[in-house]
Amino acid sequence: MDKESGLILLLVLLLGHGGDTQSQTSCPFRCQCFTSVQILCSDERMISLPRNMSRQVKDFIVVNSAVSYLFSPTLEESPQLTKLVFLSNALRSVHAQAFEHLTELQELEISGNPLLEHLYLGTFSKQGNLTKLLLNFNRFNTVLPGMFDSLKQLETLQMKGNVISHLPTLLFRNLENLRVLDLSQNKLENVTRETFSGLARLEILRLNSNLVSNLTSDMFHNISQLTELHVESNQISELADDIFCVLTKLEVLNLRGNLLTTFSDKMFGFETTQLRELNLKGNRLTELSSLSSLTSLTNLILSSNQLSGLPEDIFRNVTALENLDLSENQLTLLPEMIFHDLFSIKSIHLNKNNLSNVGSKLFEDQLLLQQLYLSDNRLETLPPGFLDPFVIQHTVRLHGNPWKCDCRMSYLHNWVLANSRDVEMLDRVVCARPGHLRRRAVVSIDKDQLVCPVSRDDVPELRSCSLQAAGDTVIIKCRTDACSPLTVKVQIQEDDGSVVEHILKKEPQCSNETIIEIPVQ
Repeated sequence: MDKESGLILLLVLLLGHGGDTQSQTSCPFRCQCFTSVQILCSDERMISLPRNMSRQVKDFIVVNSAVSYLFSPTLEESPQLTKLVFLSNALRSVHAQAFEHLTELQELEISGNPLLEHLYLGTFSKQGNLTKLLLNFNRFNTVLPGMFDSLKQLETLQMKGNVISHLPTLLFRNLENLRVLDLSQNKLENVTRETFSGLARLEILRLNSNLVSNLTSDMFHNISQLTELHVESNQISELADDIFCVLTKLEVLNLRGNLLTTFSDKMFGFETTQLRELNLKGNRLTELSSLSSLTSLTNLILSSNQLSGLPEDIFRNVTALENLDLSENQLTLLPEMIFHDLFSIKSIHLNKNNLSNVGSKLFEDQLLLQQLYLSDNRLETLPPGFLDPFVIQHTVRLHGNPWKCDCRMSYLHNWVLANSRDVEMLDRVVCARPGHLRRRAVVSIDKDQLVCPVSRDDVPELRSCSLQAAGDTVIIKCRTDACSPLTVKVQIQEDDGSVVEHILKKEPQCSNETIIEIPVQ
């Protein structure tokens, strides 16, 4: 069922028998007449079509009826119809002359009939004015050669959700005005160049969820005007160089859910393309070799692949890019200049990778970034200034990382406190270490708790320090090298987890040593 068909059903529920009174008086039994030109019949008890329709009716819609057969004289009294829809009925057979008198039809739908297995040759022979033909979710397993030869004005043809395994050669040869062809959710095993012969103006081609196992460059020989191609959920493991070279008008390419291990702009065979959207989600990509010719690309989806690294110059010429999805890969490191030229970027998804470190200048040119997902990686901290370049309202995801809440966390801690409204799922941004802060939300931590253990080599002033014990007293003895101030904090953690802190400050007195005595509680 397409979107328009769903709206029809909604209209039935909302309006019921609420058509105007004048229309209701002459409305066929078990039907609703919303206007003088529109009739909708939806009754599970209706086994045949009404024969008393007004000659004013232009749109005739039959939904959820028990009508099983369309005979040749059934609609002969309504030659004025321009729109005819059979949706979710019990059709088993449509006579070859069922639509013979409907020469004015512009839109015809026969969808949602699980017992309808085929159509006879000549079924559409008189529909020369038809611009839209929908044959979705039936049980068609084959389409006869010449079935669509008379439909020279057809612009949209949908046959999705059937069980078609083979398409006759030159089936679409006369459809010179066709712009949308949907063959998705069938069982196609192979398509060839001749399959699409004659479709010079095709803009949208959907082959998703079929079982096409291979594509060759000859397949698209005669559809150079194509602007959208969908081959979602197929089993394509390799695409030859130049395979899309004749598709000079291609704007949307959807290869989601295939078995590709690599992708390159060599598949387009020319210096620049008009491609705006490229969807490679759910393949098996381990590398991207070049995207430099995709200069018009605005949306690139590379999620759910097996990418562990990317070349630094992979996006260098893709300067129009606005949305980049690299989520659910195996990225461990990103070159610091990889996003350098993406001045128009609005969203970058890097969630669910293996990133443990990021460069401080990774996003220094991304002033317009509105959405940054870094969740579910292996990040322990972020370098100072990392999130500062963004100048407009933005959304950040940081949860699912093993944040180490020590002194190196100061920058991120301060940023999160100052920008808490911009962080989604803020309560899930929690510390993984140290142990006494584990599972504490970063925003709940006081800055004085962000400390790092140090050795004597880390702090020159403590190089000459030693610990001595005398009874219940611990003595910290330090010999300072100069007349410098020194502050010593001693924290004693109780069994219940609470911390008692003692702070002692040594003012510069140019003495040789300072002895601090603290009784152990």
